Amino acid sequence: MARLVMVAGVVLIALGIVLQFAPGLLTWFGGLPGDIRITTEHSKVFVPIASMLLVSVILTVVVNLLKR
Repeated sequence: MARLVMVAGVVLIALGIVLQFAPGLLTWFGGLPGDIRITTEHSKVFVPIASMLLVSVILTVVVNLLKR
C-alpha cells in the first residue's frame, strides 16, 4: 500500500510539472457546454460539471483497464 501511495505521489508531481510548463495542454478544461460560470461585479463562481464528468469517465476506464 505504501508503494502505491508513493507511486501515485510521484505521478501527481510529474503531472503537475508537465501542466505547469505546458499551459495550452488543458485549454478545453472548463470550456465544455455543461460548465457553469457566474461572474458578477464582486464575485466569480465556476462549477466545472461537464469537465469533471468527463474526467471521471476517463479515470474509470483507465482504472478498469489497469485492473484486468
